[in-house]
Amino acid sequence: MTKSITFTLMHFAIALTVAYLLTGSLVIGGAIALVEPLVNSVGYFFHEKVWDSIKAKKAQAQQVRRQDVSDAVLA
Repeated sequence: MTKSITFTLMHFAIALTVAYLLTGSLVIGGAIALVEPLVNSVGYFFHEKVWDSIKAKKAQAQQVRRQDVSDAVLA
């Protein structure tokens, strides 16, 4: 848990610094630093859904190939 907290703080500090350097505004930099991780979390959720779907399709295709080989051996 400590590692997650320190990573979150580091991420916030980096986002704040980059946004501040790009905008020159501490308020806008702070807003971006707060919003960006939330948007990233939503993006990550959907990214994982896509990859889970890809893995499931690969596993299903592999199962079909195994069944085809099994059927060919029994024929």
